[in-house]
Amino acid sequence: MTDLLLPTVLFLPLVGALFLMLVPAREEGMLRGTAFAVSLATFLVSLGLVFGFDADKAGFQFVTDKRWVDSIGARFKIGVDGISVWLVLLTTFLTPIVLLSAWRSIEKKVKEFVITFLILETGMLGAFVAIDLFLFYIAWEVMLIPMYFIIGVWGGDRRVYASIKFVLYTMVGSLLMLVAIFYLYVKYGQALKAAGLPEESTFDLEAMWRLQLPHTDQIWCFLAFSLAFAIKVPVFPLHTWLPDAHVEAPTSGSVILAGVLLKFGVYGFLRFAIPLFPYATQTLGPYMFILGMVGVVYGALMSYAQDDIKKLIAYSSVSHLGFCVMGAFALNPAGMQGAIYAALSHGFTTSGLFLAVGVLYDRRHTRRIVDYGGITSEMPFFSAMFLICTLGSVGLPALSGFVGEFLTLIGSYVGGRDFADYMATPQLYTVVATSGVILSAVYLLTLFQKVMLGPLKNPKNKGLPDLSPREKAVFLPIVLGIFVLGVAPMPFLKPMAKPVDALLQSYRTKLAAPDALQIVGGAPKKPEPKAAAPEGTPE
Repeated sequence: MTDLLLPTVLFLPLVGALFLMLVPAREEGMLRGTAFAVSLATFLVSLGLVFGFDADKAGFQFVTDKRWVDSIGARFKIGVDGISVWLVLLTTFLTPIVLLSAWRSIEKKVKEFVITFLILETGMLGAFVAIDLFLFYIAWEVMLIPMYFIIGVWGGDRRVYASIKFVLYTMVGSLLMLVAIFYLYVKYGQALKAAGLPEESTFDLEAMWRLQLPHTDQIWCFLAFSLAFAIKVPVFPLHTWLPDAHVEAPTSGSVILAGVLLKFGVYGFLRFAIPLFPYATQTLGPYMFILGMVGVVYGALMSYAQDDIKKLIAYSSVSHLGFCVMGAFALNPAGMQGAIYAALSHGFTTSGLFLAVGVLYDRRHTRRIVDYGGITSEMPFFSAMFLICTLGSVGLPALSGFVGEFLTLIGSYVGGRDFADYMATPQLYTVVATSGVILSAVYLLTLFQKVMLGPLKNPKNKGLPDLSPREKAVFLPIVLGIFVLGVAPMPFLKPMAKPVDALLQSYRTKLAAPDALQIVGGAPKKPEPKAAAPEGTPE
């Protein structure tokens, strides 16, 4: 059964979407209920990945490897390790919450909305579990189309502008990454031929990790991959699509965009760019590190300057994910584990903040900070949920944000073994980035004070209903997750340790290899054919 576990998680939302295509559009209750049930079932099945995961193994687990496109060597190969398993769980956790939150806010084209969201979930899961570069790219592109429609169809007044901007930014990076993927494919075939094997190239990521490109080639391929991932993070100055997308997207779109889609940038650096191109990482990593630091400070300052609550939280994502970029390119275990953990925390805290904005907007139809004040007196339970999400995002100890930011800052301050040779005093940049922690407290606590506290001066805010049972069911799992990640980090950090150590070991091994096209560690061995069983012996 374990062989079917990951494919079930991956395809269950797609099967649900196909079924919903047969349901009449007028049956809105059935459409919403079925989509929620399918997404919840996907989450429950995905828990098997966590309970069955062996934290002492560095490699991929629950692997499914099937023939797919033989003519180009592409395979349907999926699996999870300690880096991706929590991101898969984050995706399956947030999707039913998002669909539940949209129960009342999405009123037009309900059938199309729920189908689009389930297809989006399939694309996101596919990109996290793909161990074949060709399969990864297909899943990466599948994510783009549903998100385009979510923003462009169910978004705000400037939704068309925001959706087109989102697509243009993402497509530019994606197409260059596709070129680099095919380049790797060709070079791997050449390396096999040089090793004395028949030229049978592949897109298998585990095989590609052993491919050593010449240094100049690494630089160009790293830039192609990193552009796609930097746009997705987004890294300063490639962030300008994000505030527009968040402001115009419906609440459900903002939650899934911040909670899951932005994580693909950090994941891509750790899974692809760093292990595939070690020399380029050593050479260009310091610049990525500095851009991460700039993003931390810039995003925080821009957040403080906003009057629109949604845009404020959007810029806060630029700041918080800047820590993740710094941790990833610190090139040490603390930094890399911190980057993954901070990304997980951001998925909970920022999703909670966007959901809070959605609650206020559904009641008042405004996102301007000045239109609020004194909301706590009318909505005490909502105020408590908003406060916990705010403090988690600030990084209060015992809440999720503290652990990730603390680890990334430690990793960044120490600097990687190879990193320090290429960059003087990474400690100075880390100290500057630490100001982002202080600034986040300034703009988020100021937001909470202006919106939730003080006298209730605006009569339109009087009599606002507190959270309904459905809305409480949306917030409580997120708030619980913020506490669990803050109080008990080790169950989450332990599975990350082995794959991160293996990544760094592979990185340093390839870094020491000569500047030439080769397969590090020798040519891969072909699997021996299975011996035929003696006649009359059961197989």
